[in-house]
Amino acid sequence: MNATLQDLGPCKKQLRIEVAADRVNAAIDAATKYFVRNASLPGFRPGKAPREMILKRFEPDITTEAKRKLWTDAYQEAVKQHKLEPITDPEVEEVQFAQGQEATAIFTLETVPVFELPEYRSLPATRASEKVDDTHVEKALESLRQQKADYLTANRPAQNSDVVVINYQGHCDGKPIQEIAPVARGLNAASNFWVRIAENSFIPGFTEQLVGASAGDKRTVTVDFAADFVTPQLQGRKGSFDVEIVEVKEQKLPELDDAFAKLWKAETLHQLREGVRSDLQNEANGREQRNVRAQVVKALMDRVDFAMPEAAVAAETRNVVYNIVAENKQRGVAQELIDQQKDDIMKAAAQTAKERVKASFLFSKIAVKEGIKVSNEELSNRIMLLAQRYKTPPDKFVKELQEKNAVQEIVGQLLHEKVVDFLQQHAKIEDAPAS
Repeated sequence: MNATLQDLGPCKKQLRIEVAADRVNAAIDAATKYFVRNASLPGFRPGKAPREMILKRFEPDITTEAKRKLWTDAYQEAVKQHKLEPITDPEVEEVQFAQGQEATAIFTLETVPVFELPEYRSLPATRASEKVDDTHVEKALESLRQQKADYLTANRPAQNSDVVVINYQGHCDGKPIQEIAPVARGLNAASNFWVRIAENSFIPGFTEQLVGASAGDKRTVTVDFAADFVTPQLQGRKGSFDVEIVEVKEQKLPELDDAFAKLWKAETLHQLREGVRSDLQNEANGREQRNVRAQVVKALMDRVDFAMPEAAVAAETRNVVYNIVAENKQRGVAQELIDQQKDDIMKAAAQTAKERVKASFLFSKIAVKEGIKVSNEELSNRIMLLAQRYKTPPDKFVKELQEKNAVQEIVGQLLHEKVVDFLQQHAKIEDAPAS
């Protein structure tokens, strides 16, 4: 076998593989014997039909099987010979294949990028600790009170911080908003819509104009849609809303006492305060940890640049786009609005994908150099954790992963986490004053 290698780009290669005639004949003969042993013909038991009849009936299938085996073996030998690390299945162009003749095929493939690792120990990072104080705790407790608030009908004009229940119809340039922005159904009209009178609640400038209104009142509310408003067709334009006040509601917050603490599974208010303080500090510590890790990874990424395989970037871009769209749909964003922003989504996804692919190759190379591996126990623990998160029996979850060929993806995630742990452990971290 003769295999010549040609570079088509930093990560794109072309292998021209030539196989001698005797090896071609051997591949065809092996495929023929397989069909003679296993193929069935009417009137004959498997393996008993005459060779000539098998050849006549299954010649195309025999040729296909001979090619598959010959080119698979030859390609693997050529990859090993040239020390290539393919990341995609090759595109194959067959030049010649016939019994008694030399066979030739051209394989085009993408490979792992070749680059030198930068110095990845002592990467710089700044650790800014967050100190939770009484102000943070009281603010969190106030948020918990808001979640347990009652809303009582107020037989008086609306005031700041009240909740008003309204019906409204929106217009822009004298037309219903939906005619100008079909995706903005929520701005076009609504009935029994609850909104709090507060700055920047709903549409900036909207709710402040409801102060002093009572149930049964009707008002025209005007707004200026910001230049960066979420609906492109309304950006920088003026809107008006015909509003009917259905009801004014006054918020009644529970007292901060032991009875309130019990609503949150704490025995006393003091215990609730300390629990909130502990939770806030844990959250702050988590932010601090994530921030340091992000700095370390960025410092590593900034130290090296290399071309990346187009197929890997394209595949990851598709994954990122899928996740962005799924997340937006979960948040209730209309499909029409997502379609309008597809160019921005693709641009953001492509940049994210490049960073992820670059990090993946960097982490993998560091893992090899430092002997960082994922144990079976670590993999099992992660799968069990994911099964619990998705509320799926472990056996069923493992089967689903295997069917999707997703086990290796989890191994990759674990490996990359361990590499970032390693980078953080060996980073040069400076402590900034606590905030």
